[in-house]
Amino acid sequence: MKLHTDFSTTLQDPLFTILKETAEAIGIEAYIIGGFVRDQLLGRVQKKDIDIVALGSGIDLAKAVQKKLPQAKPVQVFKTYGTAMIHWNGIDIEFVGARKESYLPESRNPEVSPGSLSDDQNRRDFTVNAFAISLNKADFGAFIDPFDGLKDLQNKTLRTPLDPAITYSDDPLRMLRAIRFANQLNFEIEQQSLEAITQNASRIEIISKERIVDELNKILATAKPSIGFTLLEKTGLLHYILPELIALKGVEEIEGQRHKDNFYHTLEVVDNLCPHSEDLWLRWAALLHDVGKAPTKKFKPPVGWTFHGHEFVGAKMVYKIFKRLNMPLNEKMKFVQKMVLMSSRPIVIAEDQVTDSAVRRLVFDAGSTLDDLLTLCEADITTKNPKRFERYHNNFKLVREKIIAVEEKDQLRNFQPPVSGEAIMSYFGIPPCREIGMIKETIKEAILEGQIPNEFEAAFERMKEEGKKLGLTPHEKSV
Repeated sequence: MKLHTDFSTTLQDPLFTILKETAEAIGIEAYIIGGFVRDQLLGRVQKKDIDIVALGSGIDLAKAVQKKLPQAKPVQVFKTYGTAMIHWNGIDIEFVGARKESYLPESRNPEVSPGSLSDDQNRRDFTVNAFAISLNKADFGAFIDPFDGLKDLQNKTLRTPLDPAITYSDDPLRMLRAIRFANQLNFEIEQQSLEAITQNASRIEIISKERIVDELNKILATAKPSIGFTLLEKTGLLHYILPELIALKGVEEIEGQRHKDNFYHTLEVVDNLCPHSEDLWLRWAALLHDVGKAPTKKFKPPVGWTFHGHEFVGAKMVYKIFKRLNMPLNEKMKFVQKMVLMSSRPIVIAEDQVTDSAVRRLVFDAGSTLDDLLTLCEADITTKNPKRFERYHNNFKLVREKIIAVEEKDQLRNFQPPVSGEAIMSYFGIPPCREIGMIKETIKEAILEGQIPNEFEAAFERMKEEGKKLGLTPHEKSV
């Protein structure tokens, strides 16, 4: 792998000149450090996040730099951590004073004291994140690599600067970061480091749920999330984060009948989905679409293994998982629930003879999420039998064609009853009551079954028929 070790072009950017001149003016040594340098070496040219370490007050340096940057937003100061942030031209520039850290076993929040550049590099999570570039007049642009991180970068290896057992025990979030970086960069976690993660897996319980979910989201945002989730399972971390997925692992055999390993099937579904959607919440739906199979799994001779009602159970589990992980209990959660609840509906239709009625109900129930649901269900086709694979996909093509035809004719997506409750009350001269709901439900069912078109006139006639059955009579003004 070719590394881009010439930083001269990058440092010609006026931003770095301002950083150099400002640091010199206030008598502080400063260095670019971490991920920005790593990405420059990898040729991943981006300038969205830049970390600056100062030998002195990072907050003072940030305030001085902010005054020199045209139209820069006010400095955000985080006194507890001794850091400051400037948002400028779409870039987040974070400043921190070089420091030494020591940890207590029950907390990932360190006791901090001022330190040297070397001290600051020692506390970094990985050798490939400990690179620094000098912003100082005497050696501007000098590249500093204290742990032979270039070799690790060349070999695509993640290794901690110090003893990995201490690194991960001190700050257990680094275990998730290791797996996330391995997934994002397609790197291998060095064996000693992997063993240390396994040994310290239980320490993840001291990390806030929000930080954990942030890392899970970044793993789900990769091109192939199965890499990260396989590592989470292998190291034991997944047991503490999403035990519902661990419960799907394994294959049982009774009377010669086996079921598939639903854990690895789930990861395959997520990977299948990724080329077709970058929607984070649809990826969460793919990850959780089968969680209800563990609690509903039963062996029933002569049928074999069954998972009756797993979609309903799984949808309820989505709420519990989101609540436990402090994830949003809003429309995003409801979307994931809906996807899980309906995840088998299009598959059943695709396997059976496609009827207009079944398609109408699918379009009606899925509403605006129909396209997402179909994308999820097509990703759920993981058979290794080429003939079955082709047949299932061809069946889905037929379903999509049928949906287009039905949708053009009946306009059922985001369905609203052709006859409103107000119209029913006005015609029969009645106040709000359960009969109105019964009439609207009858009209809806008649439309879905294809008995009447989705039009006002036909629905109005059905309303009159149903009202008569319920003993309602037209209001005098309606006659």
